[in-house]
Amino acid sequence: MKNIITLFVALLAISCKSQIVSLEQAAQCRDTPNCSMNYDYAKDLNNTLNKYIGTWKGTYNGRVYEMKFNKSLYEDFIGTKSDEIKGRLRITTTGNLSLSIFDNFNEPDDTKTRFSGLGLTTDLQGYRMIFAGPVPEGCINHGTISLRIDLSTPNQMKVKYWSYNDIVVGDCPSTFSQTFPEQQEIFLTRQ
Repeated sequence: MKNIITLFVALLAISCKSQIVSLEQAAQCRDTPNCSMNYDYAKDLNNTLNKYIGTWKGTYNGRVYEMKFNKSLYEDFIGTKSDEIKGRLRITTTGNLSLSIFDNFNEPDDTKTRFSGLGLTTDLQGYRMIFAGPVPEGCINHGTISLRIDLSTPNQMKVKYWSYNDIVVGDCPSTFSQTFPEQQEIFLTRQ
């Protein structure tokens, strides 16, 4: 009888902990008060992330923005896993003398790009990421990026950035420019 009870408890524990949900379910639960969904893997069951994967390019205000996205598996410190997007970014100036402003395109280690997925938006129409660029003392250069692709134009992406309102110490150099323009839409085309 003791073995049957032990087996029952083990099976119950496995069934409670090893639950897989879709990214859509996880996103809708994340921003819903009192949602108590218990899962250990938010999986891209519907291949929703695939529309973002690849290389995208566009220009804004004299800069060329090139982004490369791949699907990755994230695991937090308690073992909960989630499919997410990892990004690479290259920014150059336009014109005859193209100058590099930022480039982590060839970084092989996803953890060093500092451009990682946060998940689908609650309305399931976009994807949010966190980005951290170079940060000179006294400057803020990290925040949230929203990616949106309209179903009618699957090869066009809108990107918008919101910086975090951190408290910084010291003066930011007058020559500093944020990696992304604040709350401005950048239009990218799939390459």
